Amino acid sequence: MDFARDLIADPKAEIVELVTARMSAIKRKMSEMKAQIDSTQTMVDRQHSRTNDLTTEIQTIKANLDHLPREDIRDKYDETIEARFRLATMQGQLEKFKDQYEYMQTEQSMLSQILTKLQGAGEIEAVEEEEPEGRVNVNVVRIIQAQEEERQRLSRQMHDGPAQSLTNFILQAEICQRLFDRNPARAGEELIKLKNDASVTFQKVRDFIFDLRPMMLDDLGVVPTVRRWVEAFKDKNDIHTELEITGEERRLASHREVMIFRSVQELVGHARDYASPSEIKVKLDMGAVAIKVSVFDNGRQFDTQLIYEQDEKSQDARVQGLVSLKERFELINGKMTATSSDSAGTVIGLELPAQD
Repeated sequence: MDFARDLIADPKAEIVELVTARMSAIKRKMSEMKAQIDSTQTMVDRQHSRTNDLTTEIQTIKANLDHLPREDIRDKYDETIEARFRLATMQGQLEKFKDQYEYMQTEQSMLSQILTKLQGAGEIEAVEEEEPEGRVNVNVVRIIQAQEEERQRLSRQMHDGPAQSLTNFILQAEICQRLFDRNPARAGEELIKLKNDASVTFQKVRDFIFDLRPMMLDDLGVVPTVRRWVEAFKDKNDIHTELEITGEERRLASHREVMIFRSVQELVGHARDYASPSEIKVKLDMGAVAIKVSVFDNGRQFDTQLIYEQDEKSQDARVQGLVSLKERFELINGKMTATSSDSAGTVIGLELPAQD
C-alpha cells in the first residue's frame, strides 16, 4: 500500500518540482527584462527630449531662414530626421521588451495557478522568494510610486518649460551674433525679443518654484499659501474657481501644513485634468479639533467605490492618485470621503486631526 501510494505521489512531486523550477527561471528572466525595460525607457526619454529640442530649433530656424547659412539649415534638418528615426527604433525596441515581459507575467500566473491546485495555497509561499520583512507594505509602495510620478511630472515641466526656453535663448543669441555685422537694426530687434522672452520665462520659473515648494508656506502658513495658489490657478485656467476658508487662521505643525497644501493642489489638479469642469469650489475648514478640506467640481463623474476597493489594476489615473492620497492621510490618522454623480458633481473630502 505504501509503495503504491509513493508511485502515485512521485509524478505529482516531479510536476511540482518542474513548475517550481520554471517559475524561478521566469522570475530571473523577468528581473533581467525589467532592467532592460528601465534602461531602454531612460534612453527613449532622453532621445525624446533631444528630438523635442531639435524640433524647437527647427521652428526657430524657419523664422530666420533669410539670415542663416544654407549649410547650417541642412545640417540641422538632417540631424532632426536622424533623431526621429532613432527615437522610433528605440520605441519599437521598448514595446518589444514590454510585450515579452507581459508574456512572462502571464506564464508565471498560469504556473502559479497550477501550483495552487497541486499543493494548495498554503504551500505556494514556500515557492516564492522570502522577503526579510515579510510582504512589502502596500502603503509604502504606493507612496514611493506617488513620489516617482511627481518627479516625472516635475521633470516634464522643467523640460517643456525652462529647458525649452533656454534652448531658444541660445539660438536667438547665435542669430544676434551673426546679425551684428550684417544687419545691426535687425540684431537690435532680436535682442529686444530675447529680453521679452527671458522675462516671460523668468515668471514661469517663479511659478514653477512656487508650485514646487512655496516659501510663504514656511513663512506665513497654509491659509495664505492656499489663498494665493487658488488665485494663481484661477488666472492660469479658464475655470470658475472659488475658495472658502472657515475656522481660526493659525499655524499648524509643518508636516500638516504641507499635507493640507499638497492635498488642495492634488485635488484641484485632478478635477482640472480628469473631469474637465467649468466650476471648482475649494473649502478649507481650520477647525479646533480637525482640519477639513473639500473640493467640488461639476465635471465628469467617476466610480468612487474604486478608491475604497484599492484596485491596484485600475487604469483610472484619478482613482490611483486618490488612493495614494487617501493612504497618505491615513498614515497620520486622517480619512477621505468621496461622492460623484452626473447630477450633483464630485466632492472629495479630507479630514485630519489638528494635532498629532
